[in-house]
Amino acid sequence: MDVARVVFAERGYAATSIEEIAERAGVSKPIVYEHFHNKEGIYAVVVQREINELVARINNALEPGHPHRTITRAVDAFLRYVEDEHAGFTILVRDAPDGSGDGWIPSVLDEIAGAVEKLLRAELAERGYTKKMAPVLARSLVGMIALPGQWWLKTGKPRREEVADHIVNLAWNGLASLGGNRVPARMHRGRS
Repeated sequence: MDVARVVFAERGYAATSIEEIAERAGVSKPIVYEHFHNKEGIYAVVVQREINELVARINNALEPGHPHRTITRAVDAFLRYVEDEHAGFTILVRDAPDGSGDGWIPSVLDEIAGAVEKLLRAELAERGYTKKMAPVLARSLVGMIALPGQWWLKTGKPRREEVADHIVNLAWNGLASLGGNRVPARMHRGRS
């Protein structure tokens, strides 16, 4: 599995062969086929392991009752995954076996957003806000972390802590004024 993960990260799904995985792992092709049946089978297991790891890290960061600490921990957990599991994150963002090139990250982010949404519903209700915006806010927060994470995977700088601090600052200051004196977005149309 570890060898397959590295090969898929290096070469992408389409360019990876069972022969190369078997050769690098020091096993015969029939052994790989016996366990996984085909390339899609081994790829699906690799992807599911990565999804489980990333989602677990984010879920472990979610802490009811402490919004700022939760945002800080969630951003750090996501970026630590990108930093620690470079190969795994590369697999999640690069390609899916159907050749669509969409990767797996949208479904992973939706799963994470679902967990954040549950937490936000409770936090919003506790503070007297409507819970109906929880899905929008959850996906906004997750996207605010994921897109910079993809960019950071490619650039590798600035330092993880600095990237995390800026994301948290943007997220927290944006959320801090939630429900305050805001001008609805529709009122800004046509103005420069």
